[in-house]
Amino acid sequence: MRILVYGAGVLGGNLANNLFRAKKDVTLLARGKWAETIQQNGLVVKNKFSPMAMVSHLPVITELKPEDTYDVIFVVVRYTQLDGMLDSLRVNGSKTIVLVGNNVRAREYAGLLPGKNVLFAFGMSAGHREADRIVGIDMKKITIGQLRDAPSNEGLIHQIFDGTGYKVVYEPNMEDYLLCHAAFVLPAALACYHADGDLRRLKRDRAYLNLLIDVNIEGYRAIEKGGHAILPESDQSYESASYRRLCYAFYRLMCATPLGRICVSDHAMNAVDEMSALNRDLKAFFEELGAPYESWKQVEKTAAKYLE
Repeated sequence: MRILVYGAGVLGGNLANNLFRAKKDVTLLARGKWAETIQQNGLVVKNKFSPMAMVSHLPVITELKPEDTYDVIFVVVRYTQLDGMLDSLRVNGSKTIVLVGNNVRAREYAGLLPGKNVLFAFGMSAGHREADRIVGIDMKKITIGQLRDAPSNEGLIHQIFDGTGYKVVYEPNMEDYLLCHAAFVLPAALACYHADGDLRRLKRDRAYLNLLIDVNIEGYRAIEKGGHAILPESDQSYESASYRRLCYAFYRLMCATPLGRICVSDHAMNAVDEMSALNRDLKAFFEELGAPYESWKQVEKTAAKYLE
């Protein structure tokens, strides 16, 4: 099975590295000086909590040509970069495309790739890219599947990740999963902008952290109002006191430990364009439904200088 990972940032680099080390036939698409660095020195991945870096000398290309076909293409770019990839994906002969990352317009994007088997995924890794390496945390967990009315890809997914050590969560309703994921992570990103990237400033601000929970709950209410499921299922009790306690503990952990910086603020502060676009499109979703989001507006106002 020939696999292309289109995008060599933190998520794409970790995915390509893991597939390569599992002896999969994987190629990485990178661009510019970063592509030259990988071609010369290999893909260097350093786990934040490991003394050793991994070096993978995998094939690297700098463009996707129409005749270069693969069994699967993982497109691992920011939400704001997806539109620029569509033309090359449409004319390429590869049939299975996996769009990896934040996305609140999954059904729309699937429709923009007619004749393709379009899947969606979200990988659990975080960090940043340095001049010669990727540094961060890779949990080797991925949630992946297709739209709820599309044919199952469970067998194909198993074949791709067999022997990689990934914890694979097959989700047959990725549209709703990604909507809910955005409603959960965007409040955290807005908090980063409110604190100018220093989440430690918020760890004792009980009122603000509870407001973030209100924002998340508003998002979930709108998603349900639109006829979508709340996913994962463990979040379906989002109106309960126990859910609020769990969220509060999460936000305190996010603000009080280095994990918050590595997993939340590093990405939020380096991907303001992506978070801003997600915020814009999720608000458009709320407004189309006529769903109230007053707490969301309140938190958004405190982050306004970073948003479009």
